[in-house]
Amino acid sequence: MQIDVLTLFPNMFEGVIGDSILKRAQEKKKVDINLYNLRDWTHDKRRTVDDKPYGGGPGMVIKPEPVFEACDDLCKKNTHVILLTPQGEKLDQKLATKLLKYRHLLFICGHYEGYDERIRTLAHREVSIGDYVLTCGELPAMVVIDSIVRLVPGVLGEEGSLDSESFNDDLLEYPQYTRPSVYRDMKVPEILVSGNHNKIEKWRKQQSLKRTKKRRSDLLKKYNKEGKRSE
Repeated sequence: MQIDVLTLFPNMFEGVIGDSILKRAQEKKKVDINLYNLRDWTHDKRRTVDDKPYGGGPGMVIKPEPVFEACDDLCKKNTHVILLTPQGEKLDQKLATKLLKYRHLLFICGHYEGYDERIRTLAHREVSIGDYVLTCGELPAMVVIDSIVRLVPGVLGEEGSLDSESFNDDLLEYPQYTRPSVYRDMKVPEILVSGNHNKIEKWRKQQSLKRTKKRRSDLLKKYNKEGKRSE
């Protein structure tokens, strides 16, 4: 998978893509992540990427020319262009899984007051990470990229670990424990050290349902509506 990022602040990504899972994914050649500075497609001495909005108003707006020219150079026949914007489709696990099927993703990160509306015509999809506003599109891009790359086969190492994660089955993940079995008078549930894997799986499913009902009842309604509950 190839991931290209069009950004005004490529240095913001260094700590994220240069460490932990994303770093190992690149070392294993499971993903190729490239950062491109939008200012490289400007033609004036100041490398201007923004201008005042027509009709007046606060802030500055990203100009169409550098973005269009960058896409002309970076896009291939199979490129899926993603525009990061609060107005976009909200990221969830299902969307991350959908994006995994594309071999080439190009993320466009906005800044300032927003994009010239014509830039939207370049995007195959607009994505948001939540109902709030951030100072730039770089942070959402990092979140979306991480959510996708960790799903690439071979990146995490233990493929089974993906099956039990939160949201994969519209449920939150069950409680996890490790050694010591007792810490500050808090004990690991006996079922988990029983060795009975059938009972452990049943307990985990019950705990997932219980936790989802308490913390995210909206997910539980979706889970029940889709007929996944068999208890």
